[in-house]
Amino acid sequence: MDELMIKKKINDHLHPLSNKSLGDLSANIRKPIYDRSQLTAGIVHIGLGNFHRAHQAWYLHRLMQMGEAFNWAIVGAGVREYDKLQRQKMLKQDFLTTLIELDPKGQSSEIIGSMIDYIPVEDDNASLIKRMAEPDIRIVSLTITEGGYYIDPVTKNFDTENPDIVHDASNPNKPRTAFGAIIAALKIRRAKGIGPFTCQSCDNLQGNGLIFRQTLVSLANLSDPHLGEWINNNCSFPNSMVDCIVPATGKNELKLVNSFGLDDAVPVTHECFRQWVIEDDFCAGRPNWEDVNVTFSNDVDAYEAMKIGILNAGHQILANVGELLGFSTIDECMVDKEILTLFDIVQRKEIIPHIDAVPSVSPEDYLELVTQRFSNPKIKDTVRRVAFDGAARHSGFLHPTIRSAIKTKSPIKGLALVEALWARMCSGIREDGSIIENNDPQWDFLSSLSKKSKHDPKIWLTESSIYGDIARNEQFSSEFSEALNRIWDKGCRAVLREYCSENN
Repeated sequence: MDELMIKKKINDHLHPLSNKSLGDLSANIRKPIYDRSQLTAGIVHIGLGNFHRAHQAWYLHRLMQMGEAFNWAIVGAGVREYDKLQRQKMLKQDFLTTLIELDPKGQSSEIIGSMIDYIPVEDDNASLIKRMAEPDIRIVSLTITEGGYYIDPVTKNFDTENPDIVHDASNPNKPRTAFGAIIAALKIRRAKGIGPFTCQSCDNLQGNGLIFRQTLVSLANLSDPHLGEWINNNCSFPNSMVDCIVPATGKNELKLVNSFGLDDAVPVTHECFRQWVIEDDFCAGRPNWEDVNVTFSNDVDAYEAMKIGILNAGHQILANVGELLGFSTIDECMVDKEILTLFDIVQRKEIIPHIDAVPSVSPEDYLELVTQRFSNPKIKDTVRRVAFDGAARHSGFLHPTIRSAIKTKSPIKGLALVEALWARMCSGIREDGSIIENNDPQWDFLSSLSKKSKHDPKIWLTESSIYGDIARNEQFSSEFSEALNRIWDKGCRAVLREYCSENN
């Protein structure tokens, strides 16, 4: 029997995910117990990736399972080419998503139904603008990655020279960006007297609400300062901290959802942990997320600092060295004695001293939790996904700690080694000589810079858009240069062994 026939035979025994098929699914699959036909929209979410559906959409689904928030359903949206295909896939299955929880004790599946529509993806975003301008929309939320807010990585100011921003400033009625579309919608709402909506970032950024406000108001000011002032004074931008490890969906994940008897084109796998901490600042109302264990706090910064400083930074500690040594997933890295030792020493000696406790959780306790989560053998989170867009992730997750260490004259040898491993990884060649494929929006530039820095490590630090003032610190520059020279001379594995031996 050839491969196509085998595939057809398997598919014949699968239930295509849809409203009609929900009643035919296995009893061990949790399904919506609410009537989806009774749901009405309240949220437009831009960026319908895996994380959103495992996080915000799940929390809303849980409320609906309790008989709440029926007027807060999600309308999906996107502004990139990728989103067109995503829309087609989700439209065919009535916007339902299968979530598979990867608990070490056993896997479970759940169908979530909190999304009810997906706006057509258009170059001028006309349909998106129209939908956001309608009065039933009270929250517009984003999951567009850390690098999607048009922020200069050095100055942290709005990047007015980005081509997309230049276009939207000159063509405010036909914007390319999500922010331009939001501004256009708010302009219509102001003119009609509908009022503002809450702008909610769900991205891994410290002060994500403040960053959202900066980008939106700054862009509006370029074409209509009066509108920019109105947005700044009337819209709300709550800061939040989001947390859940959600691997990318590949062949294995598609096979996994098939094992539950389901044909889902866009399933999502996730760990058995979620956290969401939000500043309670919503100008047009909100769902009762506190009923499903969302934490509302006036000190989101502390939660963010702990999560970004330990978890997100920890991911970067693992991913780059893991890629160099040929590991595929984060859990594989955690099994490697020397990589795990690097992770633990850098966290305890150089990161945790700069992290404050939050209510009921110390940095040390949080590190133990993160270590357990990263070690989960069911979560096949790839080092490639975690390492993607390293310039944005190192700048956002590791460099704040390095700056704090420089300021307090604290140890930075391990952090400098982590940066050197990233520089070495960007050469595009693993320790065994195999090729690392393009994995960064700036890959060609970073790869060229990496190869040049092989003979002069300080060349890597000359990229001011990444390192800025850090590069000018003599201690960091010296520690980094020494580490990178040793990596190129002795190899990554040998340097790891030396570091572990010196610090144990």
